[in-house]
Amino acid sequence: MKPIDLTLTISESIPSFPGSPKPHFIHWSDIGHDGYNLELLFLSSHTGTHLDAPYHFAHNGLKIDKIPLDRLLGKAILIRLKKIKNSPITKSDIILFEKKNGKIPTRSSIFFYTEWQKNLKDENYFTENPGLDMSAAKYLVLKKTNLVGIDSPSIDLGTDESFSVHHILSRNNILIVENLANLNKITSVKFDFTILPLKLKDATGSPVRAVAS
Repeated sequence: MKPIDLTLTISESIPSFPGSPKPHFIHWSDIGHDGYNLELLFLSSHTGTHLDAPYHFAHNGLKIDKIPLDRLLGKAILIRLKKIKNSPITKSDIILFEKKNGKIPTRSSIFFYTEWQKNLKDENYFTENPGLDMSAAKYLVLKKTNLVGIDSPSIDLGTDESFSVHHILSRNNILIVENLANLNKITSVKFDFTILPLKLKDATGSPVRAVAS
């Protein structure tokens, strides 16, 4: 399979999570005056396609610069579940997938394709998005899951203002990747993935370049 870019392009127009600052690109130097072009960037560490370190919701959780590389690349499983607004991904959904495709091994990296990414420009993208419910999160904890990714702005339902699933996954050292793009281009259940965050000291997260191959 040719490499597939699973990453949203970050620009000043990319939608941002409510309450978060919009990205700002500041022109700093130009080749005519300074001999080189350069810009400054102002953005949240959770902008666009990004990785949540466990520290984002767990006081003693792993910080972004301490995540071992072997947790950020390897084999992944794609679960296709078309979900409409406010629709949860449940334990039953995952078990149904397993009945059709075989048991998900422990320590797997799992990506959920819900088709929600197509609503990126809509007003309800951040407020009515699908996400895992607590039964699904606890089931993935039992499997000692390595990483969970989703084509939605949050692993939690948009209506869950307490971020219940974030708390469950983070305190169990499970990595979270949100705002994935182009999952529809992956044609197989199993694929190779690479998720590379910036190595930001003590940070809660980072934009990533996410690739399937």
